[in-house]
This record gives sequence, C-alpha cells and structure tokens, in this order.
Amino acid sequence: MCLHRCAGLGRFWAVLLFVPGVLVTGNGIATEDPVVPGRELAHRILLLDSHVDLPYRLLRKWEDVAIEGSGEFDWSKAKAGGLDAVFAAVYVPPALGAEEAFRQAEKLIDLVDRLAESCPDRFVRADSPSEVEEASRNGKVALALGMENGTPLGESGEYLEHFVGRGIRYIGLAHSLSNFLADASYDETRLWQGLSPVGRRLVRRMNDMGVMVDVSHLSDAATEQVLEVTRAPVIASHSSCRAFTPGWERNLSDELIRRIAETGGVVQVNFGRMFLNDEYRRKQEEINRRFRSYLKARRLEAGSAEARAHLDALRAEAQPPQVTVADVADHIEHIVSLVGIDHVGFGSDFEGLDGDLPVGLEDVSRYPALLDELVRQGFSEEDVAKIAGGNFLRVWRAVEAAGKH
Repeated sequence: MCLHRCAGLGRFWAVLLFVPGVLVTGNGIATEDPVVPGRELAHRILLLDSHVDLPYRLLRKWEDVAIEGSGEFDWSKAKAGGLDAVFAAVYVPPALGAEEAFRQAEKLIDLVDRLAESCPDRFVRADSPSEVEEASRNGKVALALGMENGTPLGESGEYLEHFVGRGIRYIGLAHSLSNFLADASYDETRLWQGLSPVGRRLVRRMNDMGVMVDVSHLSDAATEQVLEVTRAPVIASHSSCRAFTPGWERNLSDELIRRIAETGGVVQVNFGRMFLNDEYRRKQEEINRRFRSYLKARRLEAGSAEARAHLDALRAEAQPPQVTVADVADHIEHIVSLVGIDHVGFGSDFEGLDGDLPVGLEDVSRYPALLDELVRQGFSEEDVAKIAGGNFLRVWRAVEAAGKH
C-alpha cells in the first residue's frame, strides 16, 4: 500500500524536489535544472491543469503513480513541475451506448478515488476551489473530476445528479461523434445542427447545479448554442486557437473565444502538436490516413512491431515541423490579445495525446519551461499566476455561485 511505501521515502523526495537548481527526473535521479526561474515560480503559485486523461490510462493498465510511473503524469513529475491540481478526465469512448458508458464512467471515477485513498499523504480528491487550495497548502496534488463525453448521463440526462454527487465538476456533452446531446466537431454527421433539446435542458440544469459546461469537442453550432443558453461562465477545458489552424473546427475561432470570455469563461490551451501548428496537423492527418490504410490492407494491430516500424517510416518521410513550448505560449498570447489576461489557462491533454507533445513539454514535470517562456514573452508573475490556475478557479467559483441562485 502507498501509505507504507511513502512513509520511508517522503522526506528523501521532498528534499530532492525542492532544492533550487535541482531537477528530479522520473527515475529519481537529481540533475541540473535548466529552467530554475520557472521552477521556482511554479512552486510559488498555484498551478492547475484542467484536462489530464489519467483515468482512462489507468483503466487500460493500472499503474501505481504515487511515486513514479511510465506516463506523463505521476506524483514525482507533478511535484517536480510544481503542479498542484489536475482535472482527471472521465473519458468514455463515443461508440458506447448509454448504459455501458454509465458503467465505464463509474469505473473511471472509482480508479481516481482508489488512487486518492491509497496514498492520502500525496493525493486528495477535490470537489471545490477551496479544496484545491487547501491541498496545495498541504503539499498534496488535488484530483478533481471532469467528464469528457456526456453519454454516461443518459439519453434524458437522468444521471446528471448522480455524477455530480460523485464529484464531476465539468461536462463536455460530446466527444468525437455526435450523440443524443450535441454535435461533435470531428463528426461530419450533424444530428442536431447544434444541441439536441435534451442537450439544451442539460446546460440549464448544469447551471442550476453549479457544474461547468465544457465546449471542447463541440461543433461551432453546438458551442454557439451553449453560449446562448447558459447563464453561467463557460469553459473550453482543452482547446487551442483556430487562428493557427485555419478551418480546423476542433480549435476555437476568435469569435468563439470572444464569446466565451463574454460569459466570464476561460479557454484552457491544449498542448497537442496538432492543435498548435497547422503544417504539423496536416502532415499528421496524412500520416494517420496512410497508416490506417496500411493496417487495414495487412490486417495488422496498431501496436504490432510491423505496424510501429511502418508508422516510424511514415513520420520520417513526412518530416513534420518541430513544435515547441514557444508555440503553446503563442496560443496563450493570442487569447490574451483578443480578450485579456483573465480568460486563458492550461488544459494540456496529457495522457490523451499518445505522446504527441511539444519539445520542452513532454510531461507534467516540464511546466516550468512553459512558465519561463511566458515570462520571456513579457508576462508578469501576476499574469502567469492567473494563467496557471487563478483564472480557472475564478470561473469555477462563479459557476458554483450561479448554481446557488
């Protein structure tokens, strides 16, 4: 159990993790830290990531991340990066029906609860901004819950109260396929030309219950209709700027960013390379198309050795451009230029991108590199504190307050 294992190692790790100029890597080796100013800043401010796909990763293969793990998030990486809180994404594949989706969402929430309960001196479940702040003061990593794909809510939204009771604090109504609640940006089939009647009612009920409405993954029409219906601030938990990826609906247009800000809401920038650079996105989409054709023609599994070798060859041939931490900062700066400092934050999509991450932001330990870049681009420490978590907590509080009226 984690409590037994942590007891003997906690002081050792605490010493290493907070020595100025020292970076602890995933294997516990102390090395010279190349981003000391950003790392010191990361440990002075509250840092929140609004979208990490940890539960689905643990569902596929349980791994004790209470010290270190093989992925992009674990306790040692979080502490090295100054990360105080994550919204663990309760992601359910869109092909599942409502009943099966409900069961899988329950399993995912159980996994997050299991993690927090097994190592309470390192992780804690957090259902409110004040609980996030308390966890930060106590040196723990707060685990909040957001739902990615509303299918588990039921075809009439009958399970909304149940999942709010289990800790869900934001909900994205659809994912990659349009469903009985809303149309999805990735899906050419538009069932509702926006929101379904049930989806509209659900937005109002979420407002009444103090649950944030997440427009990431929704079609433009669905997003516009959410903005028309809502009486509380709206979030995009993991979306970037369409100005950098023209024509790609998964990212937000400047107009939608402005309208989200008008609600008092926030756009949490996604770190995926496809979200950040259009040349990279177009080349990656072509790689994916050719890879799927190759798998189908040869009846191969994507994880097979032959398939992986072919994918590596396709990538080498395409030579996609390098995408770096500076590209993330550019998206943040673009949002600030449109709507001001109060409406942007971090929604990395760590654990959900299959490693498709910028140079310098390979896992949660690398947040200091992003803070360094923001400072280099002219943001003050006060500005960085807002971007890193203050803006999202403000929105969360405002949505809670709206639900009490």
